[in-house]
This record gives sequence, structure tokens and C-alpha cells, in this order.
Amino acid sequence: MAGSDTLGSPETRTEEEWRASLTPEQYRVLREHGTERAGTSCLNGEKRAGTFFCVGCGAPLFESGTKYESGSGWPSFFAPLEGAIETQVDRSHWMTRTEVHCARCKGHLGHVFEDGPAPTGLRYCMNGVALDFEPAT
Repeated sequence: MAGSDTLGSPETRTEEEWRASLTPEQYRVLREHGTERAGTSCLNGEKRAGTFFCVGCGAPLFESGTKYESGSGWPSFFAPLEGAIETQVDRSHWMTRTEVHCARCKGHLGHVFEDGPAPTGLRYCMNGVALDFEPAT
């Protein structure tokens, strides 16, 4: 589904349709705000040029040039594509964090922290199961 749509119209699937279109782990992360186990994503080691997309709706989220090795165990980026993500305060697990979700389908992607590299100083710590990767042609 990568690249199947841009940030166009909002996603209108029912939860039943989401369950049918995602794996159980994808559904748990994207729709139930879950977190995959650290170090389990094959995208941690992805170093090719290309684009990372929302696995739920295919919206482009991050360019590979913004990906870096944070040592966190999750794919990390210092900047999203413009307009690709939205954030909100997350007060779960007895702490305050900033949740990141896809601007198009509102799927939970991960969190953003203020301990990243230049030029933004941000670390978009994403669940790899919420992402799809398409290499540059």
C-alpha cells in the first residue's frame, strides 16, 4: 500500500475494516496505541534511499535522509515530511510524552522526544510495524 495515496482525503474505515486490513500487531500499534518490542523491526537496519510510509493508509511520512541510528531499538528520524504527522499529549504510563500519529488516518506511529540530532534536535521514535518502506528507484 506504500505510496498508494498522498495526504489527500481523511481515512474513513470502520474499526472492523481496519482489523481486516492490518495484521494483529499492526492493529495493536496503529489503532490501539501499542508499542512493538524494541529491536524487533527489520526497518531498524534499513539504510537504502527511499521513503517510509504509513502501513495503514500509505501516506508518505519520512524520507530516508532523515533516518539515523538512535540506539533506542526503534527506527528514528529527525524530521517528518511536511504535513505528514500530527502530535498530541500522551499521559499514559505515568508520564507525559508527545504522541505522533499519521495526519491522514490518525494511526499511532510512536513518540517524539527532544533528544535528537541537528538540525532539529528531535527524535521521532517510530514503531517499525507502523511503517512501510519503498526504496528509491
